[in-house]
Amino acid sequence: MLNFYIVIPAHNEADSIGLTLESLSQQTFLPKKVVVVNDHSTDDTKTIVETYIEKYSWISIVNVKSSNKHLPGSKIINAFYKGLETLDDNYDIMCKFDADLIFPENYLETISNHFKANLKLGMAAGFCYIQKDKNWILEDLTNKDHIRGALKSYRKECFLDIGKLKPAMGWDTIDELLAKYYHWEILTDKSLHVKHLKPTGASYNKSSKYMQGEAMYKMRYGFSITAISAFKLAMKKKNIRLFNDYMSGYFKAKKENITPLVTPEQGDFIRKLRWNGMLKKFGF
Repeated sequence: MLNFYIVIPAHNEADSIGLTLESLSQQTFLPKKVVVVNDHSTDDTKTIVETYIEKYSWISIVNVKSSNKHLPGSKIINAFYKGLETLDDNYDIMCKFDADLIFPENYLETISNHFKANLKLGMAAGFCYIQKDKNWILEDLTNKDHIRGALKSYRKECFLDIGKLKPAMGWDTIDELLAKYYHWEILTDKSLHVKHLKPTGASYNKSSKYMQGEAMYKMRYGFSITAISAFKLAMKKKNIRLFNDYMSGYFKAKKENITPLVTPEQGDFIRKLRWNGMLKKFGF
């Protein structure tokens, strides 16, 4: 049996954290440890988590105070590390889950089976669904080749190979690119429908949108891939004006000579991977 350790960063998640923990407690294959990082919450998040700690010995809480400022990427990953610090190394699978998810009861068992069936599998997840007009539909930003930042599961060896998680916006793309760099495979299971109670990016502000372009610079995309990626993302979000925000963030990072998050060699690999993916979609 694989040992699953789960870290859940939470900031003012009183409306959802109980639903997330309840769905984890009802799994056909229970996690070994779950730690909720209560990051500067001013609502009842802490109290709700404590009611679950009383019922389940494998749930714990860490209370930290970062800031109330919304910082995509860095805030949530810094909180993740606060939880990770409390855990030992006796895990096989490390998970970073959001505090607003409802998992189907066979989620962890199915993910575990995928990891056991393929020793080259480094990351695996299901798909996020959001509620619209009383129906649960696939979230707009979903891509069958990409695991959403909300529900990441890593094989221990892959997690260590990629240097764990980068405390910056774009971390949930960098992890997959580096996993491929180290020859790990990635799997998404469309049969696993996870309810995502808060749509991704709902609280992003103007500066957050600039940070998207900065993230592309930090991944060493280069101008051409950044421009194409920025355009595709703006179109996916149905707001072409975002293209200017993303490109402004890219040029600002380049002007300030911000340190990339990947090495030059990893950057070469990432650009080739991106170009090959684009050419493949056009039939080349």
